[in-house]
Amino acid sequence: MIKTYNILLLFYVILLAACSSKIKENKDEVYSRHLQKHISLTIISTPVPKDKGDFNLLLLNDGQDMGQLRVKNIVDSLYNKKLILPLVVVGINAFDRMQEYGVAGYPDYQKNGASTEKYSNFIINELLPFIKKKSAVRKFNSITIAGTSLGGLSAFDIAWDNADKIDKVGVLSGSFWFRDKDAADSDYSDDKNRIIINKIRSSRKRPHLKYWFYAGANEETADRDKDGIIDVIDDTKDLIDLIKKKNVCPPQDIVYTEVKEGKHDYESWSKIFPQFLIWAVGK
Repeated sequence: MIKTYNILLLFYVILLAACSSKIKENKDEVYSRHLQKHISLTIISTPVPKDKGDFNLLLLNDGQDMGQLRVKNIVDSLYNKKLILPLVVVGINAFDRMQEYGVAGYPDYQKNGASTEKYSNFIINELLPFIKKKSAVRKFNSITIAGTSLGGLSAFDIAWDNADKIDKVGVLSGSFWFRDKDAADSDYSDDKNRIIINKIRSSRKRPHLKYWFYAGANEETADRDKDGIIDVIDDTKDLIDLIKKKNVCPPQDIVYTEVKEGKHDYESWSKIFPQFLIWAVGK
């Protein structure tokens, strides 16, 4: 009798532990007419709220690497600690990131980023309607797009161009160096040849966005202007200064986080990702 009771108790504990994990992960795919291919998706969601309109949406570039970023574990932890609001994360698997990520309409000097406009159109005109239909959410409480490295540049560019559809953008170690001329050329200039800097400087848009940026002080050793500050930090701060000069949002809507030990890898990004999530969808 005691053995039977212990077995039942053990079964109950195991069942309780299994039920306590409320975060769901699913795979899906959507066909894109713009990209002319099927795009794989990884979807992570917290429990469905009473009002589905309370759901927040996070679009994440490089969805194939969500495991390395520890997205599911982080969402699970923050949600169980009641630190974030109801959330759906849609990771978009990159098919050809060197061509799909960049600045829409402006390939770099090596002709990378040739499909950025098609990718942007996919995100806004195909993926968002698909997500709303599949989740039965007419309007999300907020929509954020984010990415790392080249995916971060892509996220920023898409958000800037579509602030009527996107509320916030997160960029971890953004590739804001993306340029139309080789930095080794004698007439290269940071001021003239960084594509996103030129685009924002000449833009007449006044997007109502909130921005979150991260850079690690140990990501690289490159220092184009020889000022003792590595390029990823210089490039990120230059973009932030430009946004501030354009006066498109209150200063408090721009957050910049720098980590002294931070490297250009998923271990560093996964450590800072909880901070980003709390900023994006915190209670």
